[in-house]
Amino acid sequence: MCCYSRTVRVVFLSPSYPPEMVHYTLGLARVGVQVFGVGDAPAAGFSPELKAALTDYLQVPAIMDESDTMERVRQWLRGRSVDRILANWEPLVLLAARMRERWGVPGMSVDAVRGFRDKELMKTRLRQAGLRVPRSRRARTEREVREAAEVIGFPMVIKPISGAGSADTHRVDDARDLDAILPSLRHVREASCEEYVIGEEYTYDTLCVNGRPVYENVAHYLPKPIEARSQEWISPVIITVRDLKQVRLQAGIELGRSALQALGMGDGFTHMEWFSTPDGEAVFGEVGCRPGGAHLVDQMNYTSDDDLFTEWARVVCHGSFRGSGQRKFNVAIVFKRALGRGRITRIEGLEAWKRQAGSSFVHDALLRPGQPRRNWKNTLLSDGHLLLRHPDFEEARRLAFAAATDVTMYAEV
Repeated sequence: MCCYSRTVRVVFLSPSYPPEMVHYTLGLARVGVQVFGVGDAPAAGFSPELKAALTDYLQVPAIMDESDTMERVRQWLRGRSVDRILANWEPLVLLAARMRERWGVPGMSVDAVRGFRDKELMKTRLRQAGLRVPRSRRARTEREVREAAEVIGFPMVIKPISGAGSADTHRVDDARDLDAILPSLRHVREASCEEYVIGEEYTYDTLCVNGRPVYENVAHYLPKPIEARSQEWISPVIITVRDLKQVRLQAGIELGRSALQALGMGDGFTHMEWFSTPDGEAVFGEVGCRPGGAHLVDQMNYTSDDDLFTEWARVVCHGSFRGSGQRKFNVAIVFKRALGRGRITRIEGLEAWKRQAGSSFVHDALLRPGQPRRNWKNTLLSDGHLLLRHPDFEEARRLAFAAATDVTMYAEV
């Protein structure tokens, strides 16, 4: 129950989409704030639990239409004051900042949020702070991409300046690769062309109060997301690391802390990706002032037996953190991709794997027979996932790779 003397009023953008936003909405309600939701989904489709968490809800025609959304929210809020304007979905963090500045609501400024949203501005500010980031250039035309390739060299990575996740992100190994990839990027207005960093890829995730991490997390991508997106047969694995005191992680954690200071982080979640090179150097990838997607916060909850959805709400509304932060488990999530096209017809090896995992098995969210396959190129979630946890990292990794290789999903038209 909430024990705060004053009720905080919060505008939360897109409280129902993506689906994990529901957890943040419920977290806000659990700390006793009044939640004014704004989104383009009809409230008729909300669960009873979500409806109960919302004090009020405004449906707008298109949440991405910033000027229209701001005007509709202004009229809707007329006569009502609000204390926070929040967004945890990457495409909306700038809109939330613009609303805060327009109505004088506390929180991160537009300029600070742009540093987390614009990948080239982000890297420029971190270079100025003396941090190691990949060599990169901004490109708006095919000619500028080719010029960047001449300067940076191959292999190179091309990705949208303001993209989210690894959508429209490509590794380019040579000029022939570049010729093949460029047509598929013509819808991208601005791209970041950057050096391909050789090494293992990790995350650095935090929950911050005034830019100071009160909760930290590191997760290991197996393999790198850019590689997992290139081959359909791969079952991507992400493992949160229980022991953050390992020598091999220290450079990345220090890099992450320094990056948050350089970019002017305020209150809330951050999600950073970084590389550990073969010689132990930590190289920055990118960072967002929002939580990681693809159930990463669920993994963090299982890592510490905390409720970080609620702790996020407490942080952004009251500036306090009450979670234990104790790291008990390495938590692995395994994303599966069915063989074939159409609808799922059968799953082989699942029950045998669950018996092998025993008490380490946590959750099974695989699509079931009769359900249509998802487009694996559009979502890391693919055709569902398996979740497990174990106090020993190598055992968690072994069980995760057993799920990746021994559980097979099939689909037929």
